[in-house]
Amino acid sequence: MAKFVKIIILIIACSALFLTTYDYLKGYYDDFMEEYSGNYSYKGEDVTVVIPKGASVKEIASILKKEGLIDYPLAFTRRYSNSEYSDRRFQPGTYTLNTGMSTLQMIAVLTPEIEENIEPIDKLVVPEGFSVELIAARCEKQGICTKKEFINAVNSVTASDFPFLADVPVGADVKYKLQGYLFPATYDIYESTTAESLVEWMLETFEYYYDDDRRAQAELMGYNSFEVVTRASMIEREVKIESERQMVAGVINNRLAEDMPLQIDPTVLYPLTDGLYDKETMYYDDLELDSPYNTYKYPGLPEGPICNPGIASIDAVLNPAEHNYLYYHVDNEETGEHIFTETYEEHLNSQIIDNPDKVDDEEGESEDEEEEY
Repeated sequence: MAKFVKIIILIIACSALFLTTYDYLKGYYDDFMEEYSGNYSYKGEDVTVVIPKGASVKEIASILKKEGLIDYPLAFTRRYSNSEYSDRRFQPGTYTLNTGMSTLQMIAVLTPEIEENIEPIDKLVVPEGFSVELIAARCEKQGICTKKEFINAVNSVTASDFPFLADVPVGADVKYKLQGYLFPATYDIYESTTAESLVEWMLETFEYYYDDDRRAQAELMGYNSFEVVTRASMIEREVKIESERQMVAGVINNRLAEDMPLQIDPTVLYPLTDGLYDKETMYYDDLELDSPYNTYKYPGLPEGPICNPGIASIDAVLNPAEHNYLYYHVDNEETGEHIFTETYEEHLNSQIIDNPDKVDDEEGESEDEEEEY
């Protein structure tokens, strides 16, 4: 009987703990969502805040929390990214906000429409296939920021700033966790633009394009965002012709399914050139480069993205062509057009027909280490 009473008491205690925890979590969730939605109607107290030049959205959210204007910085940053004001930039200055203002009202005040006499001082064009290293070099060349400042800004971003970065595997031997996520586009540059605000803008642009439909399709295929951009980055560096993106995506799938090494040249060029892709000629000994990115030396996908792909390459990963091709090689150096084949024999024969004086045997060994690949 005493044992039964103890069990009853334990059940009651566990139930009480569960209900307390549930009430706490529900209260936290409800408060978070209320702050995210910004459904406040009461009149609070005026608070003066100073937004420094070049402050990121995360830094601004921290300022507002410190001043008692918000409780959940993440709700603020997410609300900004998904609001009609996301195409505006936060402007430095002194502002008077109110604790009774909704999150959206605060965002509207802090992102005033740029006056007509304030024009961009420059534009940064980030082409599809540019790496972190190439973007940093272009920023320095245009005087936007130094390469070191851009790299520091890249390395300072965490998954708490952008949840999709949590898809980067823990312990992944990647050079930059943001590689693959800095979305290619043309960005207006203002006097107030900093390396931090630029990197943040690029990530926000990726988040905008990698929308719910694309995320849902990736989940259906068993991919997270990291695998999507890793695959897309190889397609971006391999393909020049739009119609071939889905074809190459299909070849990648087929080779992985057959446990064949991908043997994709840009996965060697990325570590070989330190991300600058400034080497025109590859040699057979280059293929032996010991790097986790090298898909000649290591099976499966490279350790991570080798550049920042555009939306067309991302869509190719999510909608690959279904075929039996396992090989391809460049048929026209000028246009970048490829010939696709199913067997290794067909692969060799197609090259002999294309150029009877040279056979590019991708699986062969060269006796001369300096022989051109």
